[in-house]
Formats: sequence, structure tokens, C-alpha cells
Amino acid sequence: CSETAQEQISAVYLLFSSFGTFCKKDKRCAKKMHRNEDNMYKSYSMELCGRTLTVDVGRVAAQANGAAFMHYGDTVVLSTATASEEPRDGIDFFPLSVEYEEKMYAVGKIPGGFNKREGKASEHAILTSRVIDRPMRPLFPKDYRNDVTLNNMVMSVDPDCSPEITAMLGSAIATCISDIPFDGPTASTRVGMVDGELVFNPTSAQRAVSDLELTVASTRDKVIMIEAGANEIPEAKMIEAIYMAHDINQTIIEFIDKIVAEVGKEKHTYVSCAVPAEMFEAMKKIVTPEQMEEAVFTDDKQTREKNIDEVTEKMAEAFADNEEWLAVLGEAVYQYQKKTVRKMILKDHKRPDGRAINQIRPLSAEVDLIPRVHGSAMFTRGQTQICDVVTLAPLSEAQKVDGLDDNVTTKRYIHQYNFPSYSVGETKPSRGPGRREIGHGALAEKALVPVLPSEEEFPYAIRAVSETFESNGSTSMASTCASCMSLMAAGVPIKRMVAGISCGLVTGDTDDDYIVLTDIQGLEDFFGDMDFKVTGTTEGITAIQMDIKIHGLTRPIVEEAIARTREARLFIMDTCMKPAIAEPRKTVGEYAPKIIQTTIDPAKIGEVVGQRGKTINAIIDECGVKIDITDDGFVSVCGLDQAGMDQAMKYIKTIVNDFVEGEIYEGKVVSIKEFGAFIEFAPGKEGMVHISKVANERIEHVEDVLTLGDHVKCKCMGKDKMGRISFSIKDAQ
Repeated sequence: CSETAQEQISAVYLLFSSFGTFCKKDKRCAKKMHRNEDNMYKSYSMELCGRTLTVDVGRVAAQANGAAFMHYGDTVVLSTATASEEPRDGIDFFPLSVEYEEKMYAVGKIPGGFNKREGKASEHAILTSRVIDRPMRPLFPKDYRNDVTLNNMVMSVDPDCSPEITAMLGSAIATCISDIPFDGPTASTRVGMVDGELVFNPTSAQRAVSDLELTVASTRDKVIMIEAGANEIPEAKMIEAIYMAHDINQTIIEFIDKIVAEVGKEKHTYVSCAVPAEMFEAMKKIVTPEQMEEAVFTDDKQTREKNIDEVTEKMAEAFADNEEWLAVLGEAVYQYQKKTVRKMILKDHKRPDGRAINQIRPLSAEVDLIPRVHGSAMFTRGQTQICDVVTLAPLSEAQKVDGLDDNVTTKRYIHQYNFPSYSVGETKPSRGPGRREIGHGALAEKALVPVLPSEEEFPYAIRAVSETFESNGSTSMASTCASCMSLMAAGVPIKRMVAGISCGLVTGDTDDDYIVLTDIQGLEDFFGDMDFKVTGTTEGITAIQMDIKIHGLTRPIVEEAIARTREARLFIMDTCMKPAIAEPRKTVGEYAPKIIQTTIDPAKIGEVVGQRGKTINAIIDECGVKIDITDDGFVSVCGLDQAGMDQAMKYIKTIVNDFVEGEIYEGKVVSIKEFGAFIEFAPGKEGMVHISKVANERIEHVEDVLTLGDHVKCKCMGKDKMGRISFSIKDAQ
């Protein structure tokens, strides 16, 4: 709006306010316009890992509750934070939405497809949104029910300056300077490892050769989020990387504090949705703490849910005349359960299913349970059960990736995860994978990529699909175990076995008052403070994902969780996975495609392909195979019939190799002339046999001996007087 328009709106607002007839929506608009009248464009900069980070406040998006125009090198991200005026009715959770929008113009591309505009978020954008969400969500008030949206629009990408980290910082800054209640700030740093040395916010070239991709988010005192993919990094090195990043984050937080001190808005008041304290007291008289313990402490999820339903019905009958309490009864029962479970775990070291603090639920594993697929395995841990199926295909079927990172254009290994409603005893229609499913699939994918063979060692595209049969805690880690076994059953020569496990946490009133739980089930996840997932081999860590509900973890908690997960995953491999399948099978299965390879002179690729693909398509049709040729002359022939594959490879070698005098070749008669016959040795490659070389005896007509389509053996006789390669049938007999 222009200054004149702002003045007019302010005047109208004052006029109608005096009569008390100003509508709620217009009042909100006028409030925002008034709030922005005094805003001035301010810019703040700091040096971050060798590049300049600049934050512009008040320059754009003035009607958002908070907006930060972020510049990191030439990377530009607009981060905004907006909140509704009133809480959303009828919900018992904080409605936070985080968006990460990839604009293709940011890298000078026009989107593909007919519409030529960005469509639904890519998987990478969804995963980035989840990483932004995890350190932010715990810092909003627990009783806050206003809708909040954090939007991050990537407008320019400098390959050396991560737009993901820029967006994480932008979301934190936009929320901190807004009037939205938030106990920040947070700061985030990415860590790589090149030649054994840690690098921070690595460049594009460094990321390409890095053995580590670690993102760490911190508050002023603690680590609040960890996300990692690693090439079997030892635990001690991982902890070192985490806390070096944490130290860098402290310098960023000082920078954010300076911005907030100058332009931060006063936090607005809100309607608390906390359960009244007097309601809890009344509930304890209806269902005593001892009775609640008896209801929740069972190792069977269905039994527990039935017990809680009975408790809820009892409460509803008692509060039938109190509409206010009935409206929050579900949340109240949830909080009562939570207090009960946390107290028993923390004070009495008693878990709901009776396990010891470091005890893993019963394990079982099997392979080859699904016939005719290329590889299958099932992994069960307590009431969590995953079936994974592997499919192998030629490299030409690798997934194409269209995004902001030009270094990643295809994915050879694809891991997908499905979570049907029946796995938790519910009924709802399937609408495709949500953000949770995409995140779990990506975590298991990240866990297994470091142990996959190279394309030269195993020239296949690989798809693993994890089907959740039953869920009661940490299905992503069960998916990792099942996928590892399924890959081995399919004959994929992985370097080492990978397993995963999740640790939980219950904290008390002080930093020293806590307990770490190995292998958390659903109830301990819901009511606990942490879900710390770690995957790895005997040599080190391959992936980490940490979700918490509190304001960060101390170093002793992080170290204990990492140590506990190593102990657990080694136990899982030794006692469960290895008895089912100890090592990868030596060959792929009966129904999997086979691949044979060779290399040719890149200059001869055109001869194999032929004009408009005529030659290569003829080979494919005749032999029933798939053929892939790379620009550097690497040829893969894929098929189910070994004879057809061998024939295709023979054709290719015949096409690219020169005829050798004295060698015997096989071919088909494709043309007969008065002076001889033309023999096709491979599609597009022919030679001529003179009539005098057709038979030992003299013949008048070639047709007396040969007919079209005959398969014959010919000997190369070298060049004739005119420099042409000639062949002889009679000399090959």
C-alpha cells in the first residue's frame, strides 16, 4: 500500500472504532497496517563459514507476522511466519505447517510438463520441510492452538551456499522477530567430512566427495535436532562433529539475538488450551493413579487402548453435566496417561510392557516369504512388523530427479515406505504417501546407501518397498533391518549388514534427572521426550534422525543415546538378522533380470545404435533384451534369457570390431544376387560371398545352394582387389 492508502486505512479504522462497528477482519488488517507504519528496512550481516549471511527485515512481506529476506552468498530465501488471530476450534494439537517451496527459476530452469509451473512439493522439499519443523515445533507453547505457517520460498540458489540451511535460519529469525509466542532462537549448521577432516556448511564440490552429511540445530544451551547420513562414521567422530557444529550455532544465535533486540515485536497474548488443574484433581478421584497405572502398563497395544477407552467412558459419565470439561476430556485423559507413564519410568524405572530400560522387544526375521519377487524379507520387533520387497532393473530405470541441485539428476537406489491404516488397527482410505511416509522411506534409504555396491560392481537400479504390516513404535528402524535382509536375499552384494534402533527419553525437573530407553514402543514415543533413531554397521553410523519434544538435549544424553543404539544394533544383527541370512547371495534370483556388460569405443556407439535407432532396436526385438549404452562406451545387456543376452552381446561385438582375416563368422542370408550373396552378421553389418565361394563345386546360380534366411558360417578372406572384405562359405566348412 502507498503511504496515502495507509493513512486512509488508519483514519477509517479510528472512525469506525469509535462506533464499535469495525469488523474483525478489517480490524486485523488495520492493526497490521498500523504495526508496519513505523517499520524501517534494516539489514544485518555476519560471516558464516567463509561466506556472508545477510538478513533483511522490513524490506518485503510486511503483512506477515514476521519476515526475513535471507541472503547466503547468492542463495536467496524468503522466510515468513504467520499466525491466526484465534485458536482453531476442536483440536488437541498445535497446528504448525512448514513449507519449503522450490522455485525452478532459482537455478535458471523452466519446470517440465505441460503446465510449465511448479506443482506439488518434491520429495526433497518435503524432507527439508520436516528438517525445519523438528527444531522449531518444541519451542512453541504447549497450550498454543493458533494456526502457524512457516513458509520458505527459495528464489536463488548458489551451489556453495545451502538453501536448506538458509531456510532453517530464516524460519527461526522470522518467528523470533514476530509477535508469535516462541522460545527461540534456534540456529543450524551443516557438517561434511572430506579426507577425514570436518568442514562446515560445505561447498558443492566438498559435498560431492563428503563422507558425512550432518545437520545440527541448537538452542542457546543444547542440541535440539540432528539429521545425518554418513559413510560408516565412528560414533566418537560423529559426536565431535555434532558439538563442533553446536559451537558454530552459538555464534549464529548471538547474531539473531541482536536482530531481535532491535526489531523484534512484543509477543501477543493467546487463549490457553491447557486442561484446568481442578479437572485433573477431579479425574484422580474417579480413576486413581494406581488404577491408571494398571490400565496403561501392558505389553499389548490393543489391550491398553481398550483399557483407556473404558477410563474415558467412566470420566465422560462423571462429567456429563460439565460441558467445558467434556470438550477437553480427550486431551485430559491423554495428559493423565502421560503423567502416569513418565512418573513410573523416571522414578520407578518401570516400562509399560515390563521390559528393562535397555531391553529390546522380542525379535524375529525371515527371508523369501514372497515368491517370484527378486528379494523379500520380514522383520518383526514386538508389535512392529515390516515386510520389504526388492526389485532389480537395468540402470536405465533409475529415477530421474528434477530439482534445484544440478549434481543430483538420477537416483539409482529408491527406498519407499508405506503405512496403511490396518497396521495400527484403524480404517481410512489410502490417499498415497504423506510426509511421514516419505520421511521414513528417505531415512531407511539414507541408512543403506553407504553399503551399496558401485554401478560397476552391480549395474542395477534397485527399488526397495517397505510395507508396514503392524506398527507399535519405530517402524523406520524395522524398515532398515528388513530392507538390508531383502537386499541380501536379492543378491545385492552390500558391503556390510545395516541395522537400526531408536532410543527414547524421559526427563525430570533438572538436566541430570533423566532416563534413556532402548527400543521405544508407541506409548513411550507419544509420552516421552525423544525419538533418537540411529542406523549403522559394525564399523560406524550410516544415518541419524532425532526428534524431541523438549528444549534440547545435553551432551551426556546424546552420548548415551548413541552408545546405547550401537549396542542394540549389534545385538539385533547377531541374534536376529544373521541367523535369517548371514551374507548376500552370490547371484540374483531366478526371476530377476541378468546383466552382462562390455565396453566399446565411444566412436562406435553410433554404429551400434544405427540410424534413428534401427540397429539397436533390431537387436532388442530379436534377442528380447534391454540395452543401455553410456556416453563413455559402457554397454549393459539385460534380460531373463541367457541365450538371448549372449546373442545380443555377440551382435554388439561383431558391429564394433573389425573383421579379422581367417576368423569364422555366423550370419544370415539377406540378399541374393547373380554374382553372390550378402550375409548379415549382425543388424546393420553385412558382408558378401562371391558365387565362386559359395560351394566347393561350381554352381550356375546362387539360389541352387542358398535361400533367403539361411544361417551360414563364413570365413573372412581379407580384402579383395578392390579393397572390399570378402567371405567364403566353402572355406568355413
